[in-house]
Amino acid sequence: MKRVSILVPENSVMQAIADPQYLFSAVNQFMVVSGRKPLFDVQLVGLKKQVKLNEGLFSVNTSQLLKDIETTDLIIIPALFGDMKTAIASNSKLLPWIKDQYKKGTEVASLCVGAFLLASTGLLNGKKCSTHWGFQNEFREMFPEVEVVEGHIITEEERLYSSGGANSYWNLLLYLIEKYTDRETAILASKYFAVDIDRDSQATFAMFQGQKNHTDKSIKLVQEYIETNIQERITIDQLADLVSLGRRSFERRFKIATSNSVLQYINRVKIETAKRFFESSRKNINEVMYDVGYSDSKAFRDIFKKITGLTPIEYRNKYNKMSVQ
Repeated sequence: MKRVSILVPENSVMQAIADPQYLFSAVNQFMVVSGRKPLFDVQLVGLKKQVKLNEGLFSVNTSQLLKDIETTDLIIIPALFGDMKTAIASNSKLLPWIKDQYKKGTEVASLCVGAFLLASTGLLNGKKCSTHWGFQNEFREMFPEVEVVEGHIITEEERLYSSGGANSYWNLLLYLIEKYTDRETAILASKYFAVDIDRDSQATFAMFQGQKNHTDKSIKLVQEYIETNIQERITIDQLADLVSLGRRSFERRFKIATSNSVLQYINRVKIETAKRFFESSRKNINEVMYDVGYSDSKAFRDIFKKITGLTPIEYRNKYNKMSVQ
């Protein structure tokens, strides 16, 4: 039997506790129906017998206390809720147990922003990690020694697993099911739970909001200029001149402040605006392309797909019911 220990932290998302419990238990039933023995011993584990969530609206009863668990095969850290620093502080007593189990050979998987708790153990230092696209900047600020793999649904390194935002954790759970059982069982589970197996990017869902959580006033001025001049074909030299900086110094400061190169930032702002047009207007591809400052249709399509994972037509058809072919 594979022992699966689903943590029940304070300030966590109830669904991210219930869903893995449901999935691993259902897979046990699939195996029994197919004439095999159930594989997973699924436990809800924590520091106390009952954990109240959502300001006491829900209560989760644990099946085992951490102090009684000597070893386990897989720890699942569910998504946290609310302010991340507060959530981490309220669960600081979980960290030594996670680190101790990892040293014994246990695998650890974080779901969505559960990555903040996993990173707090120090186990991710020098390693790659995925988390919700909307929390990537905050994660980088809090854990500069961890490499955020932007847009990825699943990241795996040295027995540590992490997943992208919100329901993307289902893809990580299916990935683990396939690893512990087989492809056929994972596909059955994906069909049973109506989850698109093998989805590898959250880029389609990401909303670029600009990285402005820094103190470089010159770079903020440039960011605001880019965002208010979407139709312009802006050059790096033009932006450097705007804040009276040499090009090399400007590019270096921009990268430090935003974690993006100047060109990456310009493209992401423009494509985010293009996405809004495709979602809410009847403009065709060329009209949108010109509205956001591109003149080369191939370049626009290539950049759009690189950032969103979809072509402009695919994106429009997916999110705009008014769209015409």
